[in-house]
Amino acid sequence: MRETTIKVKEPLNDERIQMIESRLAQTEGIERALVDVDSGSIWISYNEMKMAPELIMKALNEHGMHAEEVQNA
Repeated sequence: MRETTIKVKEPLNDERIQMIESRLAQTEGIERALVDVDSGSIWISYNEMKMAPELIMKALNEHGMHAEEVQNA
């Protein structure tokens, strides 16, 4: 498993958090995602054989979010 943190520029309200969590939960290769409302970041644990940070950001961007990777562990 790999981990990454993705920052979104939009304010995170309950509706956006639900959209993010729903979208990521349906994405093959993502094991876990935790949204930090205060920092506007999403910590994600993923299977690097099935997923990459670029694909996660693309999925979020396709749903109207402006996402960028800030950390890769």
